[in-house]
Formats: sequence, structure tokens, C-alpha cells
Amino acid sequence: MTDTTSTLTTAPLTIAVIGAGGKMGMRVSNNLVKTAHTVFYSEASPTGQDRVRETGRVITDTADAIKNADVVILAVPDVVLGAVSETVVPDLRPGTIVLTLDPAAAYAGLLMQRADIEYAVAHPCHPSVFLERRTDEEYADTFGGIAAPQEVVAALESENEAARAVAEAVITIIYAPVIKVHWVTVRQLAVLEPTLVETVACMIGALLKEALEETVNTVGVPREAARAMLWGHTSIALTNALRESNPFSDACLIAMDYGRETLIKDDWKKIFEPEQLDLVIKRMLKIDAIRR
Repeated sequence: MTDTTSTLTTAPLTIAVIGAGGKMGMRVSNNLVKTAHTVFYSEASPTGQDRVRETGRVITDTADAIKNADVVILAVPDVVLGAVSETVVPDLRPGTIVLTLDPAAAYAGLLMQRADIEYAVAHPCHPSVFLERRTDEEYADTFGGIAAPQEVVAALESENEAARAVAEAVITIIYAPVIKVHWVTVRQLAVLEPTLVETVACMIGALLKEALEETVNTVGVPREAARAMLWGHTSIALTNALRESNPFSDACLIAMDYGRETLIKDDWKKIFEPEQLDLVIKRMLKIDAIRR
């Protein structure tokens, strides 16, 4: 775990953003443009190119953007990361850091490999549900990367400490403001995303929405009343369960047991087994096999 509240220093870098007109490409570019680093923006789609140009940034052909890059950020969808890496990696200088923004493709072994290239992956945690927001800008920044502080989890496939320092400096910029960067293995990062936060947390979030709609549309509870009850109790449930702020009442524990018996399969923890991680990532990337 690295505390990035202290200033990270590095020499001026040349950074290429591939996919600069996509959702994440725009987000990271909006932060990179504020720095003194030399940044090149590459985008293949005409719509994405228009978005980049609307910000006043200049589009550069990929071959020129990566030519002298110290760090190449592949801000493209996971399903095309493998193909994009095959067009980019062969032309990189030795020692260049290839930074991806999601662990699935790296875990699956889809990125083109070169022994003289460094590979890093970093995924934002997003601002915590327990974050003490103090400004309107922080309240508005639910995703992170604008005003609300967040943590980041990252992995570097080698043990090159110099490369890690450079990668961390860039990671701290693209996801700013960053509280901490936590360094783990690629597999551990893949367990965090998708298993912990998408398979479990995001699924539960969607289930809460379904439960709200059922309460309103089937039972007939006024929407505002149902929403107020759900939002408030979701907050206290997370506080009690994750921070142990207060104990659940005895009656609540009984209702929780009923919910677990009714909704949760007894073998649900199998999702943390290696073969299940491989299964969900194959589905996400629409591939037949994990290649690592």
C-alpha cells in the first residue's frame, strides 16, 4: 500500500492515450491535460475524434503518438484490448509502460507480450460510500476523477520498482484526486473486479432497484415513501455491516436470516474459486479460453 498524499515526483514524461475519445479516455485525458507532461491523444472513431477536438485537444495518429512514449494508456474496451495491443506493442521503445484500466484482459493473457515492455493495470475504487464530502463538487462527483477523493488498486507484472514509481505517478494523475494506490497482483485485482465489486456489489445494487420497483408497482407503496425508506436503510445497513457502527436488532437479524435463506444459494462463495473467476472473465470478454 502506497500513501500518495505525499508528492510523487518524476521527470517529465511523454504519455500516449489510445482511445482518447471514449468514456475513460476522456476522463483520464481531462486530468492529464492539467499537467506539464507531454501527452498525445489517439482515437480511431470519428465520433470520438470529434469529442477530443471539442476540448481543444489535437488528435495524433497512433504510430506517432506512441513513438517516443514513456507510458501508453490503452483506454479502450476490454473486448478489443488484445487486438489494440497487437498494433501498439511491437512499435514501442524498450522499457515503455503499457497501462490498462481494467484487469480482465491482463488476467486473461490477451495483451501482446514483449519481455522488454512493462505492463501495469490500475482500476479506480471510486469515491467511498463513507467518504465525508465537503463541497458541492465532491457531492456531484460520484464516479471519481474530478473532485471527490478516491483510492486506486493497481498491479505491475514485473518487480521493476522504477517502473512502478512512474506508473504510480501517472495513475495518481489520471484518477485524481487520489488518496492511496494499493499494489496487488493481477489475479488479486481480477478477484476485486469483477468478483467482489461487480459479481457481488453491483449485482446487489441492481437487486435493490428491482426490489424498489416491486414494492412500488406490485405492492402499491408510494414511490417517494419506498425510496426514502430504502435509501436510508441501505445507508445504515452498510454502516452497520461494513463499519460495525451499530448492531442490527434481534428482529432485523431474524429477517436477514429469512432473506439469506430465500435469496442466497448455499454455495454462493464458489465465485471466489479460480475456475469461477475464469468463467466470468471469459463471459465478459467473449472469449473461449483464458490464455495466461
